[in-house]
Parts: sequence; structure tokens; C-alpha cells
Amino acid sequence: MANSKYILVVLFAILIFGLSSCKDERSPKNPTIPVIDLPDSRLPRIKSVDISFLPQIRTADYHFKDEFGAPIEALDYFQTKGVNTIRLRIWYRPENQHSSWLEVKDFANEVHSRGLKLWLTVHYSDSWADPGSQLAPNDWQNLTISEMEDSVFEYTERIMLHMKPEYVQIGNEINPGMLWPLGNRSSDQAFHRLLNSGIKAVRESGRPSKIILHYAGVNGAQQFFNEIDSLDFDIIGLSLYPFWHGKSLVEWESVMDNLVSQFKRPCLIVETAYPFSLLWNDWTNNIVGSTDQLMTEYAPTPQGQLEFMIAMNQLSLDVDSCLGWSYWAPEWVAYDGSESSTGSSWENLSWWDFEGNPLPIFDVLDLQ
Repeated sequence: MANSKYILVVLFAILIFGLSSCKDERSPKNPTIPVIDLPDSRLPRIKSVDISFLPQIRTADYHFKDEFGAPIEALDYFQTKGVNTIRLRIWYRPENQHSSWLEVKDFANEVHSRGLKLWLTVHYSDSWADPGSQLAPNDWQNLTISEMEDSVFEYTERIMLHMKPEYVQIGNEINPGMLWPLGNRSSDQAFHRLLNSGIKAVRESGRPSKIILHYAGVNGAQQFFNEIDSLDFDIIGLSLYPFWHGKSLVEWESVMDNLVSQFKRPCLIVETAYPFSLLWNDWTNNIVGSTDQLMTEYAPTPQGQLEFMIAMNQLSLDVDSCLGWSYWAPEWVAYDGSESSTGSSWENLSWWDFEGNPLPIFDVLDLQ
């Protein structure tokens, strides 16, 4: 009996030693076997729409319809069809109430009340922040870098405490930096300090929110994320529009694969869109209106728009550790009337046709 116990003890010791040896072989300290740890790649898959214009459209006499021609509430319809995350922009002190603190806070509460995830894009500007403009709010224009850091921290902290987003972007399409002129990317130290101030506010809020840093396009993306790799963020965000960022899905996939592999973070298609028509439905100049802006594989038709989004959905599945996608402004129809010159420059990229009927693109939400 004693011998049997001795044998069992020896066998147990051998087993434990073997398991610990296997663990050591996979340790990052062993340079011969690389280990890529991407825990965030196991986050829920994101199917998102940025519907920041919806509160404004709700104030107009416009009626979205369902597939039976009945009037519907757009947010209800998106959720019913399978959208699980709502992306909203917030401006610091806009010229009217749209994308303001109060409007976004009310909409954020509505999103959460429906059980949807909230994704906030903090522009740190009074209006659009993108690769062409990253102006600091007027109230912050004469601040020192230390004062600007404090303002970014306090503003971001207030957003986190009152709106509680599951995902938050520190800036929007920050290719050239943010909070100009102080945070111009050419001044790496100031840019990084301001980014870090927003990141710190998110982390210290106690919310388990995931931080996205957002770059527009693929050209220069590797250099950009190399410069900010030391910062504490969770997700690599990319805008991918064929009319601005090239027309090759193969190139997009290659860049995304390389970014995930090099920087050990999951990625996300933060913005994309495609037209169902090259015509127009109001007198506001459209952003997309010619075939040379498009991919030859996808016609500017309802079916072509759907096929483009099916391809984008598949791209997000083919890239390891890509969390999903968000479509920008699918609700931005010609809500202000057919003769408005201040209506929508995007109505031919929306998810409803010119009569307010839902387009086939909604079918992409049925896919994995």
C-alpha cells in the first residue's frame, strides 16, 4: 500500500513538472515561440451605426418607413434588424443644440434604456474634427498645455460619469493630431500629453469602457500607431471609405492584419459607407456623385450598396481580432425637404431610399 502511494506521488510530481514545462515553453520570455495575447479580441462582435443626425431629423416632418410602408421610429428599426451598438458624436459647444452635451446625454440615456451599447466619439471641438480640421473649442483657444490637459481630463471625466459609454473615442480621425494648434501631431509631446489626459480620465472613471484611437484610412496608419503605441488604449480604429481611402479591399485587409500583429490590439472599422444611387433628393451638394469615387466591383445601386457592405462585413471577419464595423450616417436622408440647400449631403448613402423605404442593405445585419 505504501509503495502504491509512493508511486502515485512520483507520477503526480512528474505531471506537474510536465505542465509547468509546457507553460514555460509558451512564455513570452522564450523568444523562439512568440505569443500574441489579444484578450480584447474576445469582445462581443460590433454591428454599429452612427446615427448622430437622428435627433435633428426627429424635429423635422420626416417619416421613415418599414418594409411594409408603415411609419417607424428609426432607432427601433435598427435594433429590430440587429444593430447592437449606437455611435454618437459629441461637440463641446456647438452653434445650436445638435451634438451638444444635452442632446447627446438624452440620446445616450435612450440608447442604454433599450439595452443597446453606447459608443461615444468625443471630437474635442465645437464642430467637425477630422483630418482637415482639429480646432480646439473656442473656450480653450488661449489655454497653456497644462491648462488644456486639465480641461481635457475634466470634460472627459464628466462624459464618462454622466453618459457611461461602453466604447469611447479620444478624438475623431486624429491623423494630424487634435486640439489645434497646441495638439498638432507635429508636436508629438503635446499631442501625446493631450491624448493621455483623455485616456487617464476614462481609466480613472471606474468604467470598464474600451478606448478607441481613430485614424482615417490606411496610408500612414502603421507610422501613426507606432508613434502612439506606448499610450494606454484598447482598440485600433480605422475609417475605410473607397472615395477617400483607396479602392482595394485586399490592401485594407493587409494593413489591418499588420496593425493587429504589430501592436497587439484588436481593430475596428470605425466608419464606412457606400451609395445606392448617384442621384440626389435635395439641393444640398452631395459628397459622392461620380463613378470614379467608387469600387468597380460594386455598382451605385441598392444591390451594389448591399454587396459592398457584405464585403466589409466579411473583411471584418477575415482579419484576425477585428471586432466588427460601424456605418456612418445611415439615417441622414433628405429630411429638410426636396429643395433644401442645407439638408443632407449624404442621402444617397443612407439606408432608406428617396421615398423613405428601407433598402436591401439592412440584410447585412442578418450575417454573422
